[in-house]
Amino acid sequence: MQFSIKTADIQDVPHIAPLFDAYRIFYGQNSDLTAAADYLKDRLEREESKIFWAYDSAGNGLGFVQLYPSFSSVSMQRLWILNDLFVAQKARRQGLGEALMNRAKTMAVQTKAKGLQLETGANNLTAQSLYEKLGYVKNDEYFVYYLSTI
Repeated sequence: MQFSIKTADIQDVPHIAPLFDAYRIFYGQNSDLTAAADYLKDRLEREESKIFWAYDSAGNGLGFVQLYPSFSSVSMQRLWILNDLFVAQKARRQGLGEALMNRAKTMAVQTKAKGLQLETGANNLTAQSLYEKLGYVKNDEYFVYYLSTI
């Protein structure tokens, strides 16, 4: 499958929103295409995330990766949180996920970031396999805690 990857801007939101909606559905959320588009638009307008998306020769969205900037106080360096990776069913197992991950890595290098950080579900073995293939190391030293405020 032939595909191209580009950095998303506001005009790309209508192409990425259905992918983002499908990503959220994968994680147990209800479909809400309007809210998905609004969320992406807000992130891009406020420059709160970087999104790279893949598309075919007809301009159809095939997948995306979304990263949020963060910092490490201990090392006093930038890092990127790779928060979202999604590849449409029809484009899976064709190197697209790996290509999106590599594009994220290129951006991290270009911005002189310390690295990329991500989380995935303990049962998402397909994603874990990809991450480990690309050199990501599972952290066995730290626990992740979460406090809900809603």
